[in-house]
Amino acid sequence: MVKNIVACVAAVVSLLAQAPANRPTFDSFEVATIKPTAPDWRGGRFITMQSAHSFVARSHALKTLIAAAYNLSPRAILGGPAWIDSDHYDILAKAPGEVRPNLDEQMSMLRQLLADRFKLAFHREPRELSIYALTVAKNGPKLKEATVSPDGPPPLIFRLSPQGASLPGRDATTGELASVMQRSALDRPVLDRTGLSGRYDFDLEWTRDETQFGGLAPQGTAESTKPDLFAAIQQTTRPETGCHKRVG
Repeated sequence: MVKNIVACVAAVVSLLAQAPANRPTFDSFEVATIKPTAPDWRGGRFITMQSAHSFVARSHALKTLIAAAYNLSPRAILGGPAWIDSDHYDILAKAPGEVRPNLDEQMSMLRQLLADRFKLAFHREPRELSIYALTVAKNGPKLKEATVSPDGPPPLIFRLSPQGASLPGRDATTGELASVMQRSALDRPVLDRTGLSGRYDFDLEWTRDETQFGGLAPQGTAESTKPDLFAAIQQTTRPETGCHKRVG
């Protein structure tokens, strides 16, 4: 009995010795550069952590950077000079510490960067907008629970082609899905009203139309056999989760 107790204590000590380091405070990037996007850039528009430390944004207008940083639809952002829509920028920044910042921490540092470099100032006011609402139907969700590590690949990055669009989601919440849809893909705010708190893996593939991605990407071709986005969401979740229009 004594030997067993000693063995258990040794195991606990070993686990404690391997405990992960404390998370740093992600108030701001350690260093960041912002420069105009090259005129011949054809790699699309995205924001991602390319490693635990490297934050990269490509071909973003200031308006879409603000939308990402504050989790807004670009349509909900008013005012500012014309160039906040027309001029595109690349950001390369280094996050502090040894731990990959999560999405909220990344956006917190982006907000600080925009305030520092662009002298961004704003106020909030109520507006009535048409919205999309992500909801769960009466039969309940059939989403697949996530199987990848939270420190694995970025959860949500769009892939565009002339035949359509795809969104491979890994370790993503329905809130993150709604957020990326309203910030990048759709022409109005998207609210997560599923009430789901889990993390899921899914693959969305659809034929896009002229209202999506701010008109930056070409529409699907006649050869595309993919459904539209709303049908794709229903099919991916088999088919109990859907997205529908509301005015709020």
